[in-house]
Amino acid sequence: MYRDRDDFDGARAQDRSAEDVYSNPVRAGKRTYFFDVKATKGNNDFYLTITESKRKMDREGHFVYDKHKIFLYKEDFAKFAEGLQQAVDYIKDNCLKGQFAEDGSYIQQGHYEDEGGYKDEDSQDSVEGQF
Repeated sequence: MYRDRDDFDGARAQDRSAEDVYSNPVRAGKRTYFFDVKATKGNNDFYLTITESKRKMDREGHFVYDKHKIFLYKEDFAKFAEGLQQAVDYIKDNCLKGQFAEDGSYIQQGHYEDEGGYKDEDSQDSVEGQF
């Protein structure tokens, strides 16, 4: 039994962190995507969480993070990957024709907003993996 509330909360935090197996953050402008592999409570199974975290400013001028999370279980990996690939291929083939280089990187032209402000140069944002 825990006597001190801080000790109890600290122990609970350690238990939660023990469930984290792997994390891969992907920064994309004001958004960050986290791909986290987690173990179930019995540590006998694993699942993936995909979290989109977007930095916003609240009414008082403080930064807050708006988060959306997807839990993906091993029995759904193949169907999810297939559906994602089909959606990306559709966008590339039907919506963004001619905007991808031969190496698969997306060619973004004109003005775009970056964390440092607006840039007026052509850029190539790499799209890694199968996409």
